[in-house]
Amino acid sequence: MQPNLADNFYKKIHSNMSTNTGKITQIIGPVVDVSFNGEGAILPGILDALEVTKTNGEVVILETQTHVGEGTVRTISMDSTEGLQRGAIVTASGNPIKMPIGEEIKGRLFNVVGDAIDGIGNLPKTGKNGSSIHRDPPKFEDLSTATEVEYFSST
Repeated sequence: MQPNLADNFYKKIHSNMSTNTGKITQIIGPVVDVSFNGEGAILPGILDALEVTKTNGEVVILETQTHVGEGTVRTISMDSTEGLQRGAIVTASGNPIKMPIGEEIKGRLFNVVGDAIDGIGNLPKTGKNGSSIHRDPPKFEDLSTATEVEYFSST
């Protein structure tokens, strides 16, 4: 698979994104506006994941959709926004949402941000154990139309 040029570009520019924080300025349903106006703040890239913690301690992932100007990004929440408040601190991850990959995912159930929802436990999503949900598609010649039977073991 070819490297995604956009991912490489944002990795170079946003290498210190884990310390990049903003604040929620507006919440309308699943749409959340986040301002990155603080000293040294950098706007996260389009499709980058942001993390915010609700008042009950639950972490919500936001995905950057557009830059709306004035140091503000518009995001879409990957979970309910109930409990989020204006002024809440948001941390930019510098990476897109990632899903676990490999043989271990077969037969498993995951939510939209790659967390296991089958009660077995989460799988790692970092490094070569995870892949962006916005990665490039496979080449046409790598696809197959053959019918294949998958066998899964419950052990």
